[in-house]
Amino acid sequence: MTSEGNSMGGAASPPSVKEHTWWGRAWVDTLEQRARLDPNRLPRGKEYAREGAVGELVLAPGEVRAQVRGRQIRPYDVRIRVRRFTDDEWDQVLDTISAQLGHAAAMLDGDLPPEVAGDVAAAGLDLLPGTGEVGPRCTCDDDADPCKHSAAVCYLVADALDADPFAVLLLRGRSRGEVLAGLRARRRGAEPRRAVTPDDATTGSAAGGAGQDAGVDARTALGAVPSPRPIPVPPLPPGRPGHPAALPVEPPAWRAGLRDDLLALAADAARRAWELAVGLDPDAGLSLGADADLARRASQALGTPAFATLAGRCGVSERELARRGLAWRYGGARGLELLHSQWDPAAEAAGAAERLKAARAALSDVAGTPARVARNRVTAGRVQLRLGRDFLWYPYALSADEWEPAGQPQPDPARVAETL
Repeated sequence: MTSEGNSMGGAASPPSVKEHTWWGRAWVDTLEQRARLDPNRLPRGKEYAREGAVGELVLAPGEVRAQVRGRQIRPYDVRIRVRRFTDDEWDQVLDTISAQLGHAAAMLDGDLPPEVAGDVAAAGLDLLPGTGEVGPRCTCDDDADPCKHSAAVCYLVADALDADPFAVLLLRGRSRGEVLAGLRARRRGAEPRRAVTPDDATTGSAAGGAGQDAGVDARTALGAVPSPRPIPVPPLPPGRPGHPAALPVEPPAWRAGLRDDLLALAADAARRAWELAVGLDPDAGLSLGADADLARRASQALGTPAFATLAGRCGVSERELARRGLAWRYGGARGLELLHSQWDPAAEAAGAAERLKAARAALSDVAGTPARVARNRVTAGRVQLRLGRDFLWYPYALSADEWEPAGQPQPDPARVAETL
């Protein structure tokens, strides 16, 4: 397990049929008997956990996070808060454990014996959370406490404790390294050093405290440098976007296509980062809404196997998504706006009548049939010119009773008409 605290790589494994360790059993007993959670949701949560609906399990100081698949397309975000011990409570815990030499030695050797829970209980505390110390939260609409998604995550914490019992200390607020450092310091008869706080700097307590490092004044340190080196010149960006790295672990088998989705998103992020780095796009599409970003991605996927997958995932027909992708490819956000909307140049722009007249004549010559004007659209037979608010003419062609973007926009309607 890795991460800010501990992270179960990939999807969390469904609860195994083997017996839990003492810590896993104790967590489940606490969950079901002492935490006072809604008993009506716990059985359903256990089924969700067994069915493998829980994704990656992340343990951090005072909380557990995971995503759980439910009935919706997108998984629910679950966060289980566990009350952290205060600094004073941690002092009681470490003092009590360090007094039991055998238990402290076992912990320093990498083992967390169940008897430690009894040591902590002797200090009037409990490593395993009790009533009111577990706070499940989920993005679903169920108002139960917990909902079945949160309950599923709660049950899988037992597996995490089986794999690493020290995770129970993390849920109470401190990592394995911090706890062991505290025990070593007590065995040496000294408190571990702590970071100097702003209050210490103000009162001077840090400088005068025994065993505490007052630090070095930054101006003194910098003044001792004879000749600072020049600031290095940042390297130039590469000539093309980079390729995404290989996935560290394979996605769960129940999520078909997830691997390709992750690689596609990583490649898209790399391209957008590169566009920002080289100055091609000051925004790289980061401020786009969902519809515009879908059109942007569709423009890149046109003509590739990924296009059909994208259409299926977003719930838009391939025909309609292709029109949006072409509109974005030829005109970006303005081109996409013209695909479905109209505006009245004659009422909103000076000189619009002359522009429309010139476009009507140019399109009539190319199509061999009189063109008609409707607001910002000039149509002749199966070809059309659309005037954008940027005063560029966008070519369109009729295909299967739908108008599709047909090329790059230009300011001269005659030149655009010739491309049709």
